[in-house]
Amino acid sequence: MSSAITVKLTDNPKMKPTDEGKLGFGRVFTDHMFVCEWNKGEGWHDAKIVPFADLSIHPASTVLHYGAEIFEGLKAYRWADGSVKLFRPTENVRRMNRSAERMGLPQIPEELFLEALLKLVGIDADWVPHGEGTSLYIRPFMIGDDEHLGVHGVSHARFYIILSPSGSYYKGGLAPVRIMIEDHDVRAVRGGTGEAKCGGNYGASVRAGEKAEEKGFDQVLWLDGVEQKYIEEVGSMNIMFKIDGKVVTPALTGAILPGITRKSIIEFLKSKGAAVEERRISVDELAKALEDGKLEEAWGCGTAAVVSPVGVLKYKDKEYVISGGRIGETTQMLYDELTGLQWGKKPDPFGWVVNVK
Repeated sequence: MSSAITVKLTDNPKMKPTDEGKLGFGRVFTDHMFVCEWNKGEGWHDAKIVPFADLSIHPASTVLHYGAEIFEGLKAYRWADGSVKLFRPTENVRRMNRSAERMGLPQIPEELFLEALLKLVGIDADWVPHGEGTSLYIRPFMIGDDEHLGVHGVSHARFYIILSPSGSYYKGGLAPVRIMIEDHDVRAVRGGTGEAKCGGNYGASVRAGEKAEEKGFDQVLWLDGVEQKYIEEVGSMNIMFKIDGKVVTPALTGAILPGITRKSIIEFLKSKGAAVEERRISVDELAKALEDGKLEEAWGCGTAAVVSPVGVLKYKDKEYVISGGRIGETTQMLYDELTGLQWGKKPDPFGWVVNVK
């Protein structure tokens, strides 16, 4: 569909950041963005890459009143030879379509999404930073923008991709975080929108996260929304544990985001013959494993952090130290292997890396 995507390059390129150590996350944006429209009569049309600019939408747009919105997150990586790569982008396309189905938004043809992604990143490839641990964060998103206030299925939508050069997630090195189990607020329920990557899930998590920060913790570990008994996610990441020699992670019940980093870790571990269990894990089982000294390691995993080791876990009035408060052997190995693949420091036997330029 290359001929269907028109390109208009900016006449006024921005100054690129000179100090990659100050990039942060999601604060700086590249020169261009991808835009495409959909309606019931025509389907997807008017696909174009244009100069990055503000959006103009009707005040009654569905996204503003009923949360008709989904998004994705992935990265482009600068390799030592100067080339630019993506990591498993097709998985992001497929997950976004699953989110679209749940939120009543239109499906995006895989070939359109992937071509737009590769073309846009290729055009703005000079924005991919060079520093250790840096990357170009890619944010595809879709909004419903019907111009009336009735609660209804979406008949008009827009799909965008924007790019943001981002600094290293671990400026001071990979360090364990302090986690608090949340036993009041819930993030999602089975049958709800927990398995979709939509803004409402993240908005609903802010209050508990801020309360945890006030108490000196970095993230919230969420329990299920029905019995508040089973472990689900940590912050905005999937969670994994090493219990008595086995890697265990919550099963995808419909309330948990099917993380691409999660999937990659499971596939990598299984390729090495390691035991991995995807099942329900109760907070009582976790507490007992902590008490018995069988919880050897814990880590969150997601696009931004890749792997985030857990050093302290608090439940009710008790704090538990995991792996002596240090990074566990398996956690460190997974971080090294995945980042090695993404930045081209290790071979890719899985075919996960996609060349951009």
